[in-house]
Amino acid sequence: MTQYNRSMPEFEQQARISAFQQRLENRRVDGALILQKADMFYYSGTAQQGWLYIPAEGKPLLMVFKDFDRAGAESGLEQVISLVSPRDIPNALAEFGCKAPKILGLELDVISANQYLLFQKIFPGSKLMDISLEIRLQRAVKSRYEIALMRESSRMADKVAAKVPELLREGQTEIEFAGLLEAYARSLGHQGLIRMRMWDNDLFYGHIMAGPGAAVPSSFASPTGGLGVNPSIAQGPGFNIIRRNEPVLVDYVFVLNGYTSDHTRIFCMGKLPDDLLRAHEAMLEIQERVKREALPGSITGDIYQMMMSEAETRGYKDTFMGAGDRRIRFTGHGIGLELDEFPFIAQGQTLILEKGMVIALEPKVVMPGKGVVGIENTLLVTDQGLESLTVYDDEITLL
Repeated sequence: MTQYNRSMPEFEQQARISAFQQRLENRRVDGALILQKADMFYYSGTAQQGWLYIPAEGKPLLMVFKDFDRAGAESGLEQVISLVSPRDIPNALAEFGCKAPKILGLELDVISANQYLLFQKIFPGSKLMDISLEIRLQRAVKSRYEIALMRESSRMADKVAAKVPELLREGQTEIEFAGLLEAYARSLGHQGLIRMRMWDNDLFYGHIMAGPGAAVPSSFASPTGGLGVNPSIAQGPGFNIIRRNEPVLVDYVFVLNGYTSDHTRIFCMGKLPDDLLRAHEAMLEIQERVKREALPGSITGDIYQMMMSEAETRGYKDTFMGAGDRRIRFTGHGIGLELDEFPFIAQGQTLILEKGMVIALEPKVVMPGKGVVGIENTLLVTDQGLESLTVYDDEITLL
């Protein structure tokens, strides 16, 4: 008989549900129906297909389509049932003593229009309300349990970076080198899948690009792009040859036990031109200022403006966080179960930093025709500033 693992401690699960129920009560929402896998895992401990109903008061009900036995073993919730159709949800709620919600919360930032219309029919007497903001704000502040998991995923990210000098060779293609490094990451327990909340955005491990190829723009929400292996992907490593005396960007996400660590380091076989070296040092200086000044209570949009001002003062106005008219308008992002969590260090953002948030800060310079330099670390918001969970040397590694 298959033995399924339950990864989330009971105290952690209870704390998450209790905190969410308080948010529902504050918004005067009677209950929320959770569908998206990352949110489902966050509250239930399983990512099996189904529907999780969390009432503002009372016990949650996990209704599972597939796989029921596995979901029950992984979740740890007291009330777990098998359910074939979402149309049976109202009857299931009634059987467990849950009143039909007058106001029902849904993750309207991620569910499809068809799903929304379906739940309008299933709950004709309910007002459907977007509850995604409350979910994302709760998930933005990590618990001690989550921080411990992210410390471990960051430790694995550092091990991947430390493996680069052993695997990187002149004359390799980007994709050849990426395959070797990805195989090593898998051997450390990398889950492979990187979850993103943004609609229609995909990422496989991250970006490994060398020289001018790293500065090729793409549709992906990142300062770097890359040609990729074909136009249907159009990002990340491709068949570009890795050469001496050019920057090799290793911007990889390590995901362990569901939790991410985002990490960029620059490597070079030989020497880099002085302008790239100066640009990299400038990015490290910007990072250090943010680490000191990004305290709880800081406004995320203000941090972004400070970084933009620092980059402009150093002469990188036109190459900071991309090149051309479509440079991205963020310099950092929250991470956790997903790569694009709150908070965003971005233009116009007003969210206030809180102790326990985890941010991937990524000041980078993109020089078309030359490549990319800069840094990215996974950073924990503390009372003393930002603590780096990834500790591999920030300087360019010369081989």
